Amino acid sequence: MFNQKNESAVTAWATGLQTVVALGSDTMGAGDDQLGRVLMKSFLYTLTQLHCQPEALVLYNSAVKLAEEGAESVEDLRKLEEQGIRILVCGTCLNYFELTDRLAAGRVSNMYEITETLHAAGSVIRP
Repeated sequence: MFNQKNESAVTAWATGLQTVVALGSDTMGAGDDQLGRVLMKSFLYTLTQLHCQPEALVLYNSAVKLAEEGAESVEDLRKLEEQGIRILVCGTCLNYFELTDRLAAGRVSNMYEITETLHAAGSVIRP
């Protein structure tokens, strides 16, 4: 379906303004956390299937758990990496949750790089 929202994404892609997906939680939406985890898993899988993919994913706060060894979304994140999408994972957040040694997808980043990536984006998606 082509609508104004899709047109904006295509325009940004065509003009070189890249999209960045910023994930601040391991759930999507507010309300039931179990449903939120299902929605986030579905969102990440859907990203692997899109033709107009984002330039990068930024994971911070509890979203770093999505890249943890054994997490349900790790395979989708790895597939996104294989497709050339940068996945920046907040190092401070990994340390906070004691997950530094369990990172299975993406690479450790810092707030400087995360902020720079968000600032340079043509659009930022925060599901």
